[in-house]
Amino acid sequence: MTNTDDSRGRGQPGGDLAGLSARFGRIPTGRGPAPVDDWHPPFCGDIDMRIDAEGVWSYGGTPIGREAMVKLFASILRREPDGRTVLVTPVEMCAIRVDDVPFVAVEMKVEGGGVDQRLVFRTNVDDVVTADAAHPLRFSVDPRNHGLKPYLTVRGGLEARLARPVLYDLVELGDEASVDGHRWFGVWSGGRFWPILPVADIEAVA
Repeated sequence: MTNTDDSRGRGQPGGDLAGLSARFGRIPTGRGPAPVDDWHPPFCGDIDMRIDAEGVWSYGGTPIGREAMVKLFASILRREPDGRTVLVTPVEMCAIRVDDVPFVAVEMKVEGGGVDQRLVFRTNVDDVVTADAAHPLRFSVDPRNHGLKPYLTVRGGLEARLARPVLYDLVELGDEASVDGHRWFGVWSGGRFWPILPVADIEAVA
């Protein structure tokens, strides 16, 4: 007897990319991200989807070449309290692998100047975010090469890594300010000073 059960493409993790896209594509997200924080479906397991450290999405080991498909999946991403990154719809939730963070900030626009400056970033999936109290910047130093690793919160705990050209532009805007009694090098945005490095440590990571 021929098995006509197509549940692998509809109700379980896995299936081909077209089937996966069809499942999640039925969710009307409108413009921008879906209201994933309002959805609490059952967990359906892991799927073979990965976002590598450069922000490249793949499924089953093959890069996803269609930008519209990547944006669809990005619009229904959520970060769980346990650190997992999941795709969420009203009826199912599946975990994916993220090597670093899911997004890359590929463009920065500067509005105003000085303490009133606003830094507006665009990600590789066209989220537009201003660095402010709700979307903080953070910086870490890679212990392997002492290089800066800059990140911006985009939404719901999901972050974007600043692409290297964007980081260079950001550093050009740097200023010094006192933080907890110490001099820091950083940038202003959204009414706050975002410390990057102690002034005394700048030469160590140059």
